[in-house]
Amino acid sequence: MALTTVLVLAILGAVTGMFYFGFNTGVINAPEKSVKAFVAQSHKVHYDIILNEDQVNLLFSIIVSVFVVGGMIGALSGGTITEKIGRKRGLILSALIGFLGGLFSALSQPFDSWEVLLVARLLVGFSSGLYTVAAPMYLSEIAPVKWRGGIGVLNQLSVTTGIFLSQILGLSELLGNTDGWPYLLGITAIPPIIQVIILVFCPRSPKYVYISLDEPTEARAGLYSLRGNDEEVDFEMKEMEGEKQAETEPNMSLLDLLRSRSLMPALVIGIMMHLSQQLSGINAIFYYAVNFFESAGIETSQAKYANLGVGAIMVSMTLVTVPLMDRLGRRILHLTGLAGMAIMAVLIVVAANLDSDGAKIFLIVVTLGFVVFFAVGPGSIPWMITGELFTQGPRGAAASICVLVNWSANLLVSLLFPNVLVTELNEYSFLPFAVLLVIFWIFTWVALPETKGKQVGETSNLIQERKFLSGRRYT
Repeated sequence: MALTTVLVLAILGAVTGMFYFGFNTGVINAPEKSVKAFVAQSHKVHYDIILNEDQVNLLFSIIVSVFVVGGMIGALSGGTITEKIGRKRGLILSALIGFLGGLFSALSQPFDSWEVLLVARLLVGFSSGLYTVAAPMYLSEIAPVKWRGGIGVLNQLSVTTGIFLSQILGLSELLGNTDGWPYLLGITAIPPIIQVIILVFCPRSPKYVYISLDEPTEARAGLYSLRGNDEEVDFEMKEMEGEKQAETEPNMSLLDLLRSRSLMPALVIGIMMHLSQQLSGINAIFYYAVNFFESAGIETSQAKYANLGVGAIMVSMTLVTVPLMDRLGRRILHLTGLAGMAIMAVLIVVAANLDSDGAKIFLIVVTLGFVVFFAVGPGSIPWMITGELFTQGPRGAAASICVLVNWSANLLVSLLFPNVLVTELNEYSFLPFAVLLVIFWIFTWVALPETKGKQVGETSNLIQERKFLSGRRYT
């Protein structure tokens, strides 16, 4: 099977959205002091009121949190949008909204308005939430079965690349300062422009066009542009015809899916995969790595570069897993990742309770080890698993529910880790994550079937027959 130019473009067009999501995940945290100063000055100019420190902190927290709120709204509506207008057009819509978010971010300082920045972050969040539904769905539906895992990993690779680039550009020596922060946030207007240009040359999802819209002629043409081989096109058209005829669930709403007893096991698996990603503790490291290292006695100048090491390790290890996903399979990689993270979480607690120069180095090493194991499986598998567990009818609704859970858990960790876990548990703040990781490992061992090389219908039948309750191992 050849890798065609159109397939490469379609992949690039989809994952650009996940890059946008990754870049915006933590980019506003780097110039925190500068943005707070801007908020205080802007409020005084417009309302002639001088805010105290607590009020400035509150407004900044709202600006940060509204990104997640927008993401949750985008995720919740993503399934409906992608079913109504399609996966490709859903990506384009998200890009247009994302461009406006980036533009408003850049204009907030010239307009001297923190309210503009608030609206910008809401738009950026909504766009990111929609991306996290539409991009994995589009990728899963255009990817050849034997490459589906590797291509699916590119979602997470794009997220981590975006995070890493935001960490680099957010350094105070670059754009994370008083003069540079509007440019840092405004950069996010560029990827959506590139994405729309790329997607113009890409077909709509052949599966969506054939199964959902019943337009086989356009589906065949789109599939041929992606594959470039009549034999492969004929084979996949037959498979789609079989899936269409066997489709027992029509396009489903969120409520329809939640009421479906037969699809509930698959939905629970999808939700638990996303929870295993967000409740693993990885976001505690992403969001608070610098403060985390500083609290362990590492100097600020060293801590921020140790934080860059976290981003670099994430990108490089995610890249390593691209070929492994279709060789070893989703199940074994997710189990390996969860087990490794659980061990590293315990070692982080041990290192945080030691008081020596060697313990500081040990803490950095085990933290990077935690990131390595996250990249092995939990980082990428949840993004692709929904497309492999559900057939065309319920896929959009399932993606919305699972991704909404992902965003909700993200918000929960961002609120609880600094305000509850660190405050109450201090050096033991990572212990709850170790316990959760063990729980997720047990669930994965019991419930997750191996989806490598399987058509969606095969996986759906396996789950609906509830064979995972029999205690058999999956092959």
